[in-house]
Amino acid sequence: MRRIYRLPAAVLALAVGTTAAVGVPTAATAAPAGLTATFSSADNGSWFMDKLIVANPTTASITGWTLEFDLPAGVTMSNFYNGTATQAGSHVTVVNAHYNGTVAAGATTEPYSPWFIAYGGSAAPLNCRINGNKCDGSADRAPGTPTGVTVAGRTTRTVSLAWTAAAVTDFPIASYEVLSGSTVVATSTTAGAVVTGLTPNTGYTFAVRAKDTRGNLSALSTTVSATTLNPANDTTPPTAPTTLRSTAKTATSVTLAWTAATDASGIAGYDIYTGTTLRASVTGLTAVVGGLAPMTGYTFTVKARDTYDNVSAASNAVAVTTDDVLGTGKYAKVGYFVQWGIYGRQYFVRNLDTSGAAAKLTHINYAFANIDPVNLTCLQGVTRGTTANPQDPDQGTGAGDADADYGRPFAAAQSVDGVADTGWEPLRGNFNQLRKLKVKYPNLKVLISIGGWTYSKYFSDVAATAASREKFVRSCLDIYIKGNLPAYNAAGGPGSAAGIFDGIDLDWEWPGAEGHPGNHVSPADKANNTALIAEFRRQLDALTATSGKRYLITAFTPADPAKIAAGWDISPTGVFASMDFANVQGYDFHGSGSDNSWEPNRTGHQANLYRDTQDPYTEFSVNKAVQTYLDAGVNPRRLTIGVAFYGRGWQGVAAGGVNGEWQTATGAAPGQFAEEAGTRGYANLLAGVPACTVYHDTQSVSTYCYTGAGGQWWSFDDAWSIGQKTTWLKSKGLLGGMIWEMSGDTSSGTLMTAVNSGL
Repeated sequence: MRRIYRLPAAVLALAVGTTAAVGVPTAATAAPAGLTATFSSADNGSWFMDKLIVANPTTASITGWTLEFDLPAGVTMSNFYNGTATQAGSHVTVVNAHYNGTVAAGATTEPYSPWFIAYGGSAAPLNCRINGNKCDGSADRAPGTPTGVTVAGRTTRTVSLAWTAAAVTDFPIASYEVLSGSTVVATSTTAGAVVTGLTPNTGYTFAVRAKDTRGNLSALSTTVSATTLNPANDTTPPTAPTTLRSTAKTATSVTLAWTAATDASGIAGYDIYTGTTLRASVTGLTAVVGGLAPMTGYTFTVKARDTYDNVSAASNAVAVTTDDVLGTGKYAKVGYFVQWGIYGRQYFVRNLDTSGAAAKLTHINYAFANIDPVNLTCLQGVTRGTTANPQDPDQGTGAGDADADYGRPFAAAQSVDGVADTGWEPLRGNFNQLRKLKVKYPNLKVLISIGGWTYSKYFSDVAATAASREKFVRSCLDIYIKGNLPAYNAAGGPGSAAGIFDGIDLDWEWPGAEGHPGNHVSPADKANNTALIAEFRRQLDALTATSGKRYLITAFTPADPAKIAAGWDISPTGVFASMDFANVQGYDFHGSGSDNSWEPNRTGHQANLYRDTQDPYTEFSVNKAVQTYLDAGVNPRRLTIGVAFYGRGWQGVAAGGVNGEWQTATGAAPGQFAEEAGTRGYANLLAGVPACTVYHDTQSVSTYCYTGAGGQWWSFDDAWSIGQKTTWLKSKGLLGGMIWEMSGDTSSGTLMTAVNSGL
């Protein structure tokens, strides 16, 4: 059904107004290149109806248009209609709506042309472009021609050139091309270039041309000639650079400095090495070596080259270990945001902002993406709920929620920026809200979390062979990192989610060990898990080579030493060789599931820091879990510990012990939701379990509450236990804390504030 707009009568009355072409198309002998856009404005007294009529003067229909323009000084834009507009300063970008994206040959977008309410005047937009072309349909002007080309230096195999920058016409200068005859031999983004790979003692002639951001080329400059040096004229190498040192470092780069080498013919440049690998070449006495891996040791040397390409001996060596992904003295605060929180919990991405959590978090893990049971690829674009039975082996098979992810329009009151979705955007739902949140908090990293308890069934299959790993990883990166979401309810499409996710969080629960009923498990899971994470690292690094952005890999890893041994190679050559950090499970040590299949008959702490001396079970504790990793040689700055923003509870708890600790019970206590007996978010627990007296076990560092004999007993984290745990993790040198999950907190962010205060 086509969407019908019913506009205010005052707007409908503006059928006739002033019209001004944004550069009116002129007659031409050649066929038109594409769409045009003509500006008109109607005065409504206190505001103007500013419209851009998109027209197609060609002989074939055109689908899809994007308008870009700048608002004139003093003009502000209010509501936008018949298109999706975004604004950065005075620059406006408009993408067509679903119903006016195709413009037939010879037709216009009327009566559904894009328009907006303008205040402050009706002047035509500036620098108007449609699909990159001028709105008036005229051709682009080529950039100016570079002038003053000179030879700035020579070696036996290179010639350095310099010139005066070209004049900008319609588009900024993107690059320069250096030509020898008709062959492009060098490119540069500055007014200078070094032509390499030349033959010694040989003459060359060069010219330069400019290229703008639309690919328009200038005329060639005047030529300049140069002859490369003859190596026979100087065979003496320079002296070696000295006092090589590191002056700064990050997770992925090291800054080096050194004292100059000397040579009678002059120094042409310096080459920086790790071993025999050339990392960078510079002409000055400092260099930033990028593309490095976090928390990795490198040994650097520098060699000098003179103008005759004689190479010096190596400088002194300097060893540097790159920082972790946060940096010295900083702590990770990782929060899981659950896809389904927008339903019964009524917890939206907006709540991360209004509670103050977004300003405190460093990472958000969006839970969860599933695995296609047939194609063994990342699964997206489906809407199918899971069954309520947690023992159903197919509870998560083929399930997903594209509507929550990117199909559902959110109202203004549910939106991060207070702007409602129209329902026609190519990206809606949680993904669009995460994009808005990142605009407000540009340092916040968002990762897509794959798997979880219900969606881990097919991890063993996708990890089984090199071919299946490559296929699976490629599909995940295509959907989530490149953002090519499958079409769903007029949303999605190529690049629609690009830039939202900064990496991958793997939640395989559990390789080589029991997990959800029906999970596929293999003795080879442990080795294949390592190989799968390595494949993610390989493909993400390959993408970095083209995007220039490094992507994160994290994982949710078990607290149980037996599960660690079964599925996680935590040796120096194991999973941490590819992974940035692990979020170690710090909760669910004890509990009663919704079907009473877990531990229904005895209370127990679910998130204790240390073992409770009264604990009748095999020990589970945060301390023991973390020590398992540290004893294997894992750097503590690769570990966060999980804290629970929810509680696990029992009912029918017998009197005895210390306020109900480790006492018999009749089953799971009533939960926040009917299908989640034994579980309540922290805020709901405070409000929903009356007369539950809170106790702090200082020996095990556990928080619990008890309503008295025969009543309910709940285990959870609160501000006190979180304070104790953050102090402990800093004493251990750990990276930080992880939260499952954000919707459990109070509306004012009580627990998130405790995490942030502790870190």
